[in-house]
Amino acid sequence: MNRQGGSKTRTDGVHQRLRGDILGGRLVPGQRLKFPELCERYDTSVGAAREALTRLAAEGLVKTQAHHGYMVTPLSHEDLADLTRARVEIESLVLRLSVLDGDMHWEAQAVAAHHLLERAPFFADSDHDHPSDAWAEAHGAFHMALLAGCGNRRLHDTARALREEAELYRQWSVSFGQEPDRDLPGEHRALLEAAIARDPDLAAELLRDHIAHTAQLLISCAEDEPNSTLGGTA
Repeated sequence: MNRQGGSKTRTDGVHQRLRGDILGGRLVPGQRLKFPELCERYDTSVGAAREALTRLAAEGLVKTQAHHGYMVTPLSHEDLADLTRARVEIESLVLRLSVLDGDMHWEAQAVAAHHLLERAPFFADSDHDHPSDAWAEAHGAFHMALLAGCGNRRLHDTARALREEAELYRQWSVSFGQEPDRDLPGEHRALLEAAIARDPDLAAELLRDHIAHTAQLLISCAEDEPNSTLGGTA
């Protein structure tokens, strides 16, 4: 029993580190994930690495290819368009249900998550092209806090999985959060205010616009940069 618990702990650790390296851009979209390199990088066993990769594949951050093993999920215009359509429909539905079903504890958690997001540094000192790990974590936590009031676990888990996949695209957009005509903090504040005001229609509409705006930015960024990851995999 102790051995099983220790194995789970090791796998959890490898999963979190791998996930952080993928979302932080240290492992790039399309990069092959070879077991000898992973075992050395994370000081772990093949079994723990395989289990971590299986979990990441279920989250949409890793793909498998016949005869080639695992790779970081490649990015493409077509995939982003499909992902955006799914998120606009499913995530807005989950937020609507969350606003209708969430209790006072849900409200408090959403307010607290927004407080942390507002105070997280958008850029790390060493990288002014991509959101910092701290901001990305706070951003994801805020959106999931908004959705947490939904009582339908299947819809909630689907929305979470789609958000995880979208995080790859956000991390690989050098323009995200820097658009001169966009008030990203204002969008998040409006989402929170609509949610705690218990206005499901407005909250869902704001979220649909928020998701679609970000997706359009990522597509435009790729079209403007011929050597971008999206441009190379379209």
